Amino acid sequence: MQDRGQPPNLITYNSLLDGMLKNKKLDKALVLYSLMKERGIIPDIYTYNIFIDGLCKSGRLKNAIEIFHDLSIKGYHPNVRTYTIMIDGLCKAGLLHKALAFLSKMEDNGSLPDAVTCKIIIRVLLKKGEKDKAVELLREMISRGLLQGEKQMEADGSGRHIALLETAEMADYLKNYMAEEGL
Repeated sequence: MQDRGQPPNLITYNSLLDGMLKNKKLDKALVLYSLMKERGIIPDIYTYNIFIDGLCKSGRLKNAIEIFHDLSIKGYHPNVRTYTIMIDGLCKAGLLHKALAFLSKMEDNGSLPDAVTCKIIIRVLLKKGEKDKAVELLREMISRGLLQGEKQMEADGSGRHIALLETAEMADYLKNYMAEEGL
């Protein structure tokens, strides 16, 4: 790309970083990140989402939390994807109480959870045998209008659009999970 006179841009760097982190090449990603900044490419919230996600999936939750907290200091505003990545990482680490604190912080900061966020929390609540809380959360999300009957679209870190679950799909998921687990 560069040999054809086309210097890499933020999208190029984000794509490369995403690939490196998905392949657990954190050290190489950090070197590329430094190179990106040296070349005057300023990271955006998607860059940080890619790093936070990669760190969470690599078992480096503490580092992911540090980066998350640094965002506001650097003037970035975490979006629903940023919070969802953190909530998912915390849930997978067995830290439901911290995930619920992030959910609360998310709403306090004006970023409303979506169907993906809710599904993550509901899945963990069900696995912990807290079906009443799971149903309560689902009902609360529906009553607050956070889960709409129509499909929502959200751009993820790579610029692709992902379809989110419909309310009916969420209810079906909950019902099927409970049936499978004998709840």
